[in-house]
Amino acid sequence: MPTVHIGAQDGQIASTVLMSGDPLRAQFIADRYLQDCVTFNQVRGMTGITGTVGGRRVSVMGHGMGMPSMGIYSYELFKFFDVQNILRVGSCGSLQTGVELRDIVFAMGSCTDSNWQSQYGLAGHFAPIASFGLLEHAVSVARQQGVRFHVGNTVASDLFYSADPDSWKRWASVGVLAMEMETAALYMNAAHLGRNALAMFTVSDHLDTGLFLSAQQRETTLTTMIDIALGVVQRLP
Repeated sequence: MPTVHIGAQDGQIASTVLMSGDPLRAQFIADRYLQDCVTFNQVRGMTGITGTVGGRRVSVMGHGMGMPSMGIYSYELFKFFDVQNILRVGSCGSLQTGVELRDIVFAMGSCTDSNWQSQYGLAGHFAPIASFGLLEHAVSVARQQGVRFHVGNTVASDLFYSADPDSWKRWASVGVLAMEMETAALYMNAAHLGRNALAMFTVSDHLDTGLFLSAQQRETTLTTMIDIALGVVQRLP
């Protein structure tokens, strides 16, 4: 039944959901790739659509910007709509010279400057990681498609505009590949609720060189990453 933030009825959402920060990217995925589409959510403009691709049922949905927004939507999908797998198809900023604009990054882990983990009352720091099965499938699909990709640690920050403009360099110095704003919350929700999650990104900004993709390019040209995500969907049980 509907929640406060997702207006879907029982059975309207597939067991695997592709999520993007921009709901217009979710609409783009549905329009370009899916058949037999049914819209299950427009609450707060956060588009959610279920359709089929290659005979497999899959949903796409926006999640907004930042960990609180991702945290709400992914929690409700996992907890109340019995979603088993969430694949984040997002954009990121590269922190490393060898990770170039439009490269694909798979987030094996997600560091964070957020206080998200404090709710669990752990006697230490939780290290949120991807679900290995999804990561293994994604790497296999990327290799099969001949895509340039990187696998490693990323960082999810609460800050897009930081008072310390060089803070990213300290993450880079310990080998973190890229920065974004949502994955730590997604991975912690998945771990807490016993579900599966993987975040993959297209590099849309390079913090060292200053190169970046436009808003229009981020909405409609990240098709290599989407092809990989849908390839993963085809390999799931």
